[in-house]
Amino acid sequence: MAKVAVSSQGQDLQSQVDPRFGRAAFFLVVDDQNMSFTVLDNTRARDMNSGAGIQAAEAVSRAGAGVLLSGVVGPKAFQALETAGVVVVQDAQGSVAEAVRAYLDGDIPQAESPAAGHVFVGRGKSGSRGRGRGPGRGGGKGRVRGHGFRESDRG
Repeated sequence: MAKVAVSSQGQDLQSQVDPRFGRAAFFLVVDDQNMSFTVLDNTRARDMNSGAGIQAAEAVSRAGAGVLLSGVVGPKAFQALETAGVVVVQDAQGSVAEAVRAYLDGDIPQAESPAAGHVFVGRGKSGSRGRGRGPGRGGGKGRVRGHGFRESDRG
Protein backbone atom coordinates (compact mmCIF):
# COMPACT_ATOMS: atom_id res chain seq x y z
CA MET A 1 0.00 0.00 0.00
CA ALA A 2 1.45 3.34 -1.08
CA LYS A 3 0.08 6.71 -0.07
CA VAL A 4 -0.16 9.44 -2.68
CA ALA A 5 -0.72 13.00 -1.43
CA VAL A 6 -2.46 15.37 -3.85
CA SER A 7 -2.81 19.14 -3.45
CA SER A 8 -6.54 19.72 -3.70
CA GLN A 9 -9.05 22.55 -3.91
CA GLY A 10 -11.67 20.45 -2.08
CA GLN A 11 -12.16 17.52 0.24
CA ASP A 12 -13.11 14.66 -2.08
CA LEU A 13 -11.69 12.71 -5.01
CA GLN A 14 -13.71 14.74 -7.53
CA SER A 15 -12.12 18.01 -6.34
CA GLN A 16 -9.71 19.69 -8.71
CA VAL A 17 -5.97 19.46 -8.13
CA ASP A 18 -4.78 22.72 -6.59
CA PRO A 19 -1.93 23.97 -8.80
CA ARG A 20 -0.23 25.55 -5.77
CA PHE A 21 1.55 23.25 -3.37
CA GLY A 22 2.32 25.35 -0.30
CA ARG A 23 -0.90 27.35 -0.42
CA ALA A 24 -3.21 24.52 -1.51
CA ALA A 25 -6.50 24.43 0.38
CA PHE A 26 -6.20 20.74 1.26
CA PHE A 27 -4.17 17.62 0.66
CA LEU A 28 -5.87 14.32 0.03
CA VAL A 29 -3.69 11.39 1.03
CA VAL A 30 -4.93 8.56 -1.17
CA ASP A 31 -4.29 4.83 -0.81
CA ASP A 32 -3.32 3.83 -4.35
CA GLN A 33 -4.76 0.31 -3.91
CA ASN A 34 -8.37 1.12 -3.05
CA MET A 35 -8.61 4.92 -3.47
CA SER A 36 -9.58 5.45 0.18
CA PHE A 37 -8.26 8.76 1.47
CA THR A 38 -7.77 11.11 4.38
CA VAL A 39 -7.98 14.89 4.20
CA LEU A 40 -5.31 17.22 5.51
CA ASP A 41 -6.48 20.80 6.03
CA ASN A 42 -3.68 23.14 4.94
CA THR A 43 -5.13 26.31 6.51
CA ARG A 44 -2.21 26.81 8.87
CA ALA A 45 0.43 26.73 6.12
CA ARG A 46 -1.76 28.59 3.62
CA ASP A 47 -2.16 31.55 5.98
CA MET A 48 1.57 31.91 6.73
CA ASN A 49 3.44 34.97 5.40
CA SER A 50 6.38 32.80 4.40
CA GLY A 51 7.43 29.18 4.71
CA ALA A 52 4.09 27.76 3.57
CA GLY A 53 5.76 25.25 1.26
CA ILE A 54 8.05 23.87 3.94
CA GLN A 55 5.16 23.65 6.43
CA ALA A 56 3.04 21.82 3.84
CA ALA A 57 5.95 19.47 3.02
CA GLU A 58 6.24 18.54 6.69
CA ALA A 59 2.50 17.80 6.89
CA VAL A 60 2.60 15.61 3.78
CA SER A 61 5.62 13.73 5.10
CA ARG A 62 4.03 13.23 8.56
CA ALA A 63 0.95 11.78 6.84
CA GLY A 64 3.16 9.01 5.44
CA ALA A 65 2.87 9.91 1.77
CA GLY A 66 5.54 8.46 -0.48
CA VAL A 67 4.47 10.52 -3.50
CA LEU A 68 3.16 14.08 -3.91
CA LEU A 69 1.09 15.17 -6.92
CA SER A 70 0.70 18.91 -7.40
CA GLY A 71 0.77 21.58 -10.04
CA VAL A 72 3.87 23.48 -8.97
CA VAL A 73 6.31 22.91 -6.09
CA GLY A 74 8.80 25.64 -5.23
CA PRO A 75 12.50 25.03 -4.55
CA LYS A 76 12.44 25.03 -0.73
CA ALA A 77 9.42 22.74 -0.52
CA PHE A 78 10.88 20.50 -3.22
CA GLN A 79 14.09 20.11 -1.21
CA ALA A 80 12.15 19.42 2.01
CA LEU A 81 10.06 16.75 0.28
CA GLU A 82 13.11 15.13 -1.31
CA THR A 83 14.90 15.09 2.06
CA ALA A 84 11.87 13.37 3.59
CA GLY A 85 11.93 10.75 0.82
CA VAL A 86 8.74 11.93 -0.88
CA VAL A 87 8.69 11.61 -4.68
CA VAL A 88 7.52 14.88 -6.26
CA VAL A 89 5.33 14.88 -9.36
CA GLN A 90 4.44 18.28 -10.85
CA ASP A 91 2.01 19.38 -13.56
CA ALA A 92 -0.81 17.25 -12.14
CA GLN A 93 -4.23 18.44 -13.24
CA GLY A 94 -7.88 17.48 -13.41
CA SER A 95 -9.64 15.89 -10.47
CA VAL A 96 -7.70 14.25 -7.65
CA ALA A 97 -8.88 10.82 -8.82
CA GLU A 98 -7.80 11.55 -12.42
CA ALA A 99 -4.37 12.77 -11.27
CA VAL A 100 -3.77 9.64 -9.16
CA ARG A 101 -4.81 7.41 -12.08
CA ALA A 102 -2.57 9.36 -14.48
CA TYR A 103 0.38 8.95 -12.11
CA LEU A 104 -0.25 5.23 -11.62
CA ASP A 105 -0.55 4.78 -15.40
CA GLY A 106 2.81 6.54 -15.89
CA ASP A 107 1.30 9.54 -17.71
CA ILE A 108 2.94 12.15 -15.47
CA PRO A 109 6.59 11.58 -14.53
CA GLN A 110 8.52 12.29 -11.38
CA ALA A 111 9.93 15.82 -11.28
CA GLU A 112 13.69 16.15 -11.36
CA SER A 113 13.78 19.75 -10.14
CA PRO A 114 11.47 22.36 -8.65
CA ALA A 115 9.22 24.45 -10.84
CA ALA A 116 10.73 27.65 -12.17
CA GLY A 117 9.13 30.69 -13.72
CA HIS A 118 5.52 29.95 -12.80
CA VAL A 119 3.45 33.01 -11.92
CA PHE A 120 0.08 32.76 -10.26
CA VAL A 121 -2.49 35.48 -10.27
CA GLY A 122 -4.14 35.17 -6.88
CA ARG A 123 -6.75 37.16 -5.09
CA GLY A 124 -5.57 40.27 -3.31
CA LYS A 125 -7.11 41.52 -0.08
CA SER A 126 -9.66 43.45 -2.13
CA GLY A 127 -10.78 40.21 -3.79
CA SER A 128 -9.58 41.36 -7.20
CA ARG A 129 -7.62 39.07 -9.51
CA GLY A 130 -5.57 41.70 -11.29
CA ARG A 131 -1.84 41.91 -11.67
CA GLY A 132 -1.57 45.58 -10.79
CA ARG A 133 -0.70 46.74 -14.29
CA GLY A 134 -3.36 49.41 -14.75
CA PRO A 135 -2.50 53.07 -15.33
CA GLY A 136 -3.19 53.98 -11.71
CA ARG A 137 -4.60 57.19 -10.30
CA GLY A 138 -2.18 59.31 -12.28
CA GLY A 139 -3.53 58.15 -15.62
CA GLY A 140 -0.27 56.35 -16.44
CA LYS A 141 1.80 59.56 -16.20
CA GLY A 142 3.44 58.71 -12.89
CA ARG A 143 1.48 61.35 -10.99
CA VAL A 144 -1.54 61.39 -8.75
CA ARG A 145 -4.31 63.72 -9.92
CA GLY A 146 -4.30 66.91 -7.94
CA HIS A 147 -0.65 66.56 -7.04
CA GLY A 148 1.96 67.83 -9.46
CA PHE A 149 -0.33 68.47 -12.42
CA ARG A 150 -0.19 71.71 -14.30
CA GLU A 151 -3.52 73.11 -15.33
CA SER A 152 -2.73 72.17 -18.96
CA ASP A 153 -2.21 68.49 -17.92
CA ARG A 154 -5.69 68.08 -16.49
CA GLY A 155 -8.11 66.40 -18.79
